[in-house]
Amino acid sequence: MERLQKILAQAGVASRRKCEEMILAGKVEVNGELVTTLGTKVDPEQDIIKVAGKLIRGENKIYIMFNKPKGVITSASDDKGRKVVTDYLKGINERVYPVGRLDYDTEGLLLLTNDGEFANLLTHPKHHVPKTYLATVKGIPHGTALDKLKAGIKLEDGMTAPAEVEYKDVDEVNKESVISITIHEGRNRQVRRMFEAIAHPVIRLKRISFGDILLQNLKRGSYRHLTKDEINHLQQIAKAGALKANTTRKDT
Repeated sequence: MERLQKILAQAGVASRRKCEEMILAGKVEVNGELVTTLGTKVDPEQDIIKVAGKLIRGENKIYIMFNKPKGVITSASDDKGRKVVTDYLKGINERVYPVGRLDYDTEGLLLLTNDGEFANLLTHPKHHVPKTYLATVKGIPHGTALDKLKAGIKLEDGMTAPAEVEYKDVDEVNKESVISITIHEGRNRQVRRMFEAIAHPVIRLKRISFGDILLQNLKRGSYRHLTKDEINHLQQIAKAGALKANTTRKDT
């Protein structure tokens, strides 16, 4: 017997928090009866579970790393007819969704899964899972400008957490720089806004790692399944980040 919201999240319905909202909103039935109490326990092998009238069946858990091209929407569908990430997942029959987002103009490593609990673990702000990008920016930022990013910089939605920043290449002719930046948050267009804040806007942006998972030589527009070790490592990083955050709060 497991809690209903956990079963729904594991079946890929949504994150556990969203599943809880669905239960409270009266959208979930168990054996023909509405369930609106959080924590209700069910047996997924025996009980008939429906969400908004749709039967929920347990799915094989699937974990994918995708090299998203620029000009592709991080979504399962788009009402404007633009390319979406699931267009590239030929041979994947399970319904998967992105873990976090990469904006339309950003390329690189994107995780997808049908495991809502796994996705929530990696994207929850308190878990501080690191994500590294290569940013090609206009101009050549002085060290003092990069120090602002390292310390945390004020954006319109508040201060960012400290970032890890390092020069990778400098093009004196075209007056461009390639800079590696690692952040532990997931705000909308955060890396782009951080560089705009120091007057060096991003020209190209590519995510090259998520936790300790590296994009490496995966071809643009291609995907592969994560190994069991990679999945475990990501979970351990997220749990360690949550533990560290809790310890820090207690110390303060």
